[in-house]
Amino acid sequence: MKYSGWPDPGELVVGKIDEIEDFGVFVDLEEYRDKRGLIHISEVASGWIKNVRDHVREGQIVVCKVLDVDEGSQQIDLSLKDVNDHQRSDKIQEWKNEQKADNWMDLAFGDEIDDEDYTAIANELIGVHGSLYDGFKQAAIHGEEALSDTDLDDDEIDALVETARENVSVPYVNVTGYVDLENPSPSGVDGIREALEAAAGNGAIPDEVDLEVSYVGAPEYRIEVQAPNYKTAESHLEESAQRAISAIEGHGGSGEYHRKRRTDDE
Repeated sequence: MKYSGWPDPGELVVGKIDEIEDFGVFVDLEEYRDKRGLIHISEVASGWIKNVRDHVREGQIVVCKVLDVDEGSQQIDLSLKDVNDHQRSDKIQEWKNEQKADNWMDLAFGDEIDDEDYTAIANELIGVHGSLYDGFKQAAIHGEEALSDTDLDDDEIDALVETARENVSVPYVNVTGYVDLENPSPSGVDGIREALEAAAGNGAIPDEVDLEVSYVGAPEYRIEVQAPNYKTAESHLEESAQRAISAIEGHGGSGEYHRKRRTDDE
């Protein structure tokens, strides 16, 4: 996705060097539609420059700082020397992330989506989460809840969440669910305890998964799972609840799994 409009002075932008002259370097801005900037020779590198081509080459991807924007003359003045290594690395990573998010948008909605609809959906994600990439990342972690503050319709949200969960890699995700356990049989508290031990996995949970079961308020118990990805976390959450339900039913009791907490509402 390329932005319409103009960059702001002080902003870091990614560009591809298009033309090199003795007085400076012309750069096509990768993030802005039909925008081109100029790096004057004095802004290419610190110190005296004998030959600009000793410092840059055509086709090179660079990170520049916007010095000045003159919309009337269609001119954007850029600096290469004012960007340090840390800024350059962070900006390139941000740009690559947005390219990934562009591809995910194509996966979610296909080539048939028109530019106006594409931009409208992208702007909703950017407006709530700051960037297209972060919108997908939050959708992968939190699902529909991450998009609840947007004006997207249900079909658009479903497409984004499904695509995010199939394609976005995140360090870990946290999911939470609840199970209600009741045991009127003679085993009473012992039966509940056995069901909670079953929910916790009886020591059989994989090392990459962290699963905890805690008391909320009778008859409700919380199950919290941390895992490397959403599918793994969701799977262990549901399996944990089902183990607890099966165990309590074995004692003649009953169990019910639900995703939202109920105790506060009662």
